[in-house]
Amino acid sequence: MQVAPGIYAYVQPDGSWMINNTGVVVGTDDTLLLVDTTSTEARNRALLASVASVSPADPTYVVNTHHHGDHTFGNWLMPPSTVIVGHEACREEVLAAGLLAAHVLTGPDYGHIEVRPPSLTYSTSLTLHLGTRVVELRHPGPAHTRGDTVVWLPAERVLFTGDLVFAGGQPFLAEGSITGYLSALEFLRAFDADVVVPGHGPLLRGPEINRVLDDLVAYTTYLAELAASGHAAAKTPMEVVREAGETRFSSWQESERLVGNLHRAYHELDGKPLSERLELLAVWTDMTELHGGPIACHA
Repeated sequence: MQVAPGIYAYVQPDGSWMINNTGVVVGTDDTLLLVDTTSTEARNRALLASVASVSPADPTYVVNTHHHGDHTFGNWLMPPSTVIVGHEACREEVLAAGLLAAHVLTGPDYGHIEVRPPSLTYSTSLTLHLGTRVVELRHPGPAHTRGDTVVWLPAERVLFTGDLVFAGGQPFLAEGSITGYLSALEFLRAFDADVVVPGHGPLLRGPEINRVLDDLVAYTTYLAELAASGHAAAKTPMEVVREAGETRFSSWQESERLVGNLHRAYHELDGKPLSERLELLAVWTDMTELHGGPIACHA
């Protein structure tokens, strides 16, 4: 859908595991930029067919908002001339993760997928000029992951947040930072965007933006308080979740993420560096148990 002249959001319902949103930006010189790719070969080929209906040009740039496979597994389908752009930690994590997501989230037919990391990286910010159209890439610090990027079009006031925003789902912070995520939500609010394209879930406009950000702040504050009390009592993340019971956040999609997020919160409370990765398979085991069985993926 077009959200501003030459700027499009590619929204994939229902926004659950591995079903993400992407974006298309056409420059005044017809330069083409994509914000992320998606997960399976079929979904990526459908994305490229949709992009071709907007512009016949090959993408000059693909910006990866972070390293997860639902945002990067389509990089390999881009022409060799396409520059894949991301935060320096995004490149590191793409290479470290490989195709792990496809092995953990089984169920979909992923088709052919390959690892293609960003070849152009930045540390704090990077500005791309598509003719006279300005596209700003900003790093909020560790939040959803260590290598998040938001894509901001200041003239049009359109913000692509990647997975800093899950609209209708619990955020996944096991590879990021709880305290950093709270800071990142205020970082997003400061843009005062007219349109927000979240990594998952429906497009947000006007008052919906602050409503969703407020909800995410409330969730993360609850998570931090839960972690602090559980950690002080030497309880495991699973024990903490079981004792907490139902909350208003339990009805959000992917409620099993709460225990995964508690693992990251404990890691921070232990004073361990953010660069130290969690054992994701152990985290996934707890999430699967909380879910009550294998976690479905319908990508």
